[in-house]
This record gives sequence, C-alpha cells and structure tokens, in this order.
Amino acid sequence: MCGIVGYIGRKNTKEILLEGLKELEYRGYDSAGIAVLQNDTFESYKAVGKLVNLEEKTKDFITQDFAVGIGHTRWATHGKPTELNAHPHMGESSYVVHNGIIENYATLKKELMAEGIHFLSQTDTEVIVHLFEKNLRSAKNTLEAFSQTISQLHGAYAILLVTKGEDETIFFAKHGSPMLVGIDAQNDKYFASSDTPLIGHCSDVNYFDDGDYGYISADEIVIFDKMGQKKNPHFTKLTQNKLSAQKNGFRFFMEKEIYEQSDVIIDTLLGRLSDKEIVFDELDASLFEGINEIKLCACGTSYHSALTATYLFERYAKIKTSVEVASEFRYRSPIMSRDTLFVVISQSGETADTLETLKMAKAAGLKTLVICNVDNSSMVRLADACILTRAGVEKGVASTKAFATQVMVFWMLSMYVAKLKNSLDALEIAKQIALMRQVPGSVKVSDAMHERIKRLSKRYLHGHGFFFIGRDIFYPLALEGALKLKEISYLHAEGYPSGEMKHGPIALADPELFTIALLPQHLLYDKAKSNVEELSARDATICTISALEFDKADDFIPINSYEDYMLEFFEMMVALQLLSLEISVRLGNDVDMPRNLAKSVTVE
Repeated sequence: MCGIVGYIGRKNTKEILLEGLKELEYRGYDSAGIAVLQNDTFESYKAVGKLVNLEEKTKDFITQDFAVGIGHTRWATHGKPTELNAHPHMGESSYVVHNGIIENYATLKKELMAEGIHFLSQTDTEVIVHLFEKNLRSAKNTLEAFSQTISQLHGAYAILLVTKGEDETIFFAKHGSPMLVGIDAQNDKYFASSDTPLIGHCSDVNYFDDGDYGYISADEIVIFDKMGQKKNPHFTKLTQNKLSAQKNGFRFFMEKEIYEQSDVIIDTLLGRLSDKEIVFDELDASLFEGINEIKLCACGTSYHSALTATYLFERYAKIKTSVEVASEFRYRSPIMSRDTLFVVISQSGETADTLETLKMAKAAGLKTLVICNVDNSSMVRLADACILTRAGVEKGVASTKAFATQVMVFWMLSMYVAKLKNSLDALEIAKQIALMRQVPGSVKVSDAMHERIKRLSKRYLHGHGFFFIGRDIFYPLALEGALKLKEISYLHAEGYPSGEMKHGPIALADPELFTIALLPQHLLYDKAKSNVEELSARDATICTISALEFDKADDFIPINSYEDYMLEFFEMMVALQLLSLEISVRLGNDVDMPRNLAKSVTVE
C-alpha cells in the first residue's frame, strides 16, 4: 500500500526522497509527491502515475545544504488518483504525509469546514494538517499541538508532518501502520514505512511501537509512548542485504521471482531439516502444550497457503485445523477458546485485517504464531512466536515466492507438530523430510516448460472465463492459480474443487470456457480425471497439468514424474505462475504493478 519516506540532513534531499520512493514502488501506488522545507521555505511537487512523472517535475529543483523533506507514494482510498489527492497535503504553513485511514475524518472535516477552513482534496489525510494548524493557534508549542491532533484521530496511521517555524524538525506518529527511523554516520535521520529505503544509508534503525509519537530534529530524537511517557529510542542493526533492483535479464520482477523460488526454498529449509526431525530453533515446544486446535487466519495468497496447511495439519499432525478469511473473522464475533493456537500468515507482516485478528487473539488469551517474510514487522513483534519464510524482497505485486515459502513452512510445521503429538512414526517423518529436500529441484524452471507455456498462452486470451480445478490440496492451488491470472491479466477466473463442477458451475461449460485442470498422479487422479471428463463432454476447452497425458485434453502442460503428490504440487505451482505471466504479457499488461492492486494492504 502507500509508502512514506522522510529525511533530515545536509545531503541531496530531493534525490534521497525520490530514491526512497523508488524502493517502495513494489507496494503499488497511483501518485507520488515530496515536500522540502529549507530556510523556512517550502517546495512541494506532486504527480499522478509513475515516479518518472514526479522526477520530470522536479528536474529543475535543486536541494543543497541542510533541509528536511517528506515523500509519499499513494494508493487511492478516499478520492480518485489526482494531483490534488496526492500527498503531501498542505495547510497554511505545514505539510503532512500519512499511511492508513482516519476513520472519523468526515466528522472532523465537517467541523473544520464550519470554521471556514477550505479543503483542496477528497482525502482523509488533509484533515490532519488542518486540525494541527487549528490546534497550533491555541497550543503552548508545536509538540503540544501535534499531540492534541493525534489524540483526536481514530483509525490507523503513520504520519510525518513538517511545519514552518520548525524547519529542522519532522513530527511523527505511528498507530497501526509501520514506521521506522534510521541514522547514518553523519547523524542524518531517515524515516520510512519499511526497511528497504534505508538500506545503504543507515546502519541502525528504531522501529516505532503503536502509539509512539514525537519529533526528530538535527540534534534530538524525542519519543513519547501512547501514555505520553517519554521513552528512549531502541536502535538495532539494519541488514544491508538488499536484493538488487536490477531484473537480471528478466522482463519483469515477477518472472525473476518465479525463477528464484528454488534458491529461496533452500533458504527456507536451511538449518531446519535434520535426517529425522524438523528443527525450529525459533519455537518453544511449550507453544503447543494444551493445544487441541489450530486456527489459521490470512488474506489473499496467504489465505490459499493457509488452506493448503489445513490438509497437511489434519493429515499428518492429526490436529483439528480451520482457516479463516481475516476480513470476515474480524467482524463476526468469533468464539475463541484457549486450547487453540492462532496462526496468522502475511508476506509483509503488516496486512491490516490480519493484524487486527492477531490483536483479537492476543486479547482473548490465545497462544499466537505468525508465518511471515519480514522480520521486525508489526505481526512479528506482536505474536508469541514467529517463523520467517526467508523469501527475500518480493517486488512483483502478484505473490509467487512468498506463497511457495509459506507452503514449505507449513509442510515442515506439520511434521514438527506430528513429532510432538506422536501422530506419525519416525520412518514416515524421515520420508517426508527426504521429499522436502527435493523441492528446490522441483521448482526449477526448465526452458522446455517455459517455452511450451509461452507458445500455449496465445490460445487463452479471450473467452468468457477460466475454471481452475483441483482436488484435496490441489484445490487451494487451483484457487491460487485463478487469483494469479485475475491479478495480472484482468481475465475472469475461478478456482473450484473438481468435485463441485456438477453442483452448478458446469452449467457454464462451452468451448469459450477454459478449464485448467490439476491432475496429480499420486492423489485422487482417477476421481479428478472423471471430473475433467464431465467438462470435456460439455465441450469446454481443457488444459491439463500433469505427469500423465490426458487424451481428452485440448492442451497439456507436462510435469516431471515424482514419487509423491507434494513434489507435483510445487511443480504445478510454477506452471500456473508462468501461465498467468505469459497470458498477461501477451495482453500487454504491467505484470509487476497490476491496476488497482497494492503489494502490502495496510488498510481495510
């Protein structure tokens, strides 16, 4: 979702802000802007669309000597993507950038307009700057005005504010949206909504907690907690391992990330596999004491990995497992019992709906675990325990390697729990571990597969929709395949359990309905094949993905023959990702930044 950067120092402020915003492009955005305060004078620039438009607008703007600056990439929530709605938003003498949603903005805006204040945008964010300037007129000092402003806001926010009269200072507040500050060797200060813009600039960073607010200047770092008590910053070392922004010869980041899956799965497995057991040093076995049920909660692609996990946990660990859509779970007054381990899954660790369910589980006294890709993210810091997926930076908005590593973690975790509960014998656990060691090979993209899919994709650019179908654990994979296609091709696609076709959906079958059928050799092959035959008999166009060729299929994507369905799962996953990629490329779409989508959904 939206991205924030800020800078206090003597370097080239404009370039630092623009460079930071570039590092946040992968989150998805529709407009961008910066504001720089130097010698008590503001310069502000905004542009709709890609950052290159903002760069063009600022090409004659030069910053030198000391300055403070803030920048933002916006994904529209309130108001359309326009320059007026782009951040930073201005008052009479101040500018603000904001991630999140101010839930009571309509009430505040009505009150401010009644007092004669004129609004330029349709956004909730503009309320913040006008409310601050109103409070500034009666407050003893700027900090008091800012504190009063924060206390009047309801919702989620990460805020940076700069104002004339305080031209060496950035005021900040964090509640429900990520925010951190870093320092460099010259004691310059850098703000951002994630680690990425700070790598290469800062050695040490402080992650703000929910409720933190205060100000940072050239000489001071002043932080207050949610109770208004002053606190010291807690700086930790910032990793310097940033994946290159280069595409390394690939056309898109998504393509690069599909090809990286073999390497990142090796990282996921590293240090966690022995010959006879799964080793999670980050977990205490007591986490599972008294646990009779696992409840998984996630959104989007992470929900599909969680659905995959339900099959693994119940089949191998013999523990009752359910999965919830986070955005629904939040509002349905769920019954939560303390013998349940509550597991949330998120690539970013900041997904708003999922984060709120984690807070609900904590408040209900449940033990909590997060499966996440980003250390020091909000979920990681809140949960009782964490397993990092180690997928690395994923810049393509449509998730690929994050999904692969999440499923890998769940497979390992099912074995870990199976050993704790003695639900599998040692020989079966050792067999599963041996299979896991083969996964990096099964996700390697072969030239033959990619070329076959590239040529085949030209036949799937029209029609009135796609069915992706699979049975058992291949049903969530079908859902994920359909989601990938929807996200980047904008074609209608649905995932279904194969056996559900005759319960209604088969009414759509005709030559313009494309069916992508997952037919694993080692899991319910004959039953899944008979479901595909039902569609073929109704003249649907069939593309099967399998180790076994199916004579009634119009197209066939062959995978290698394996000894177990889990290895088939991972190679089919790659085939589905490539199919969506190549269809999208042929349609001329922006694969990495599909319309209307954002990488990290930090608002409801």
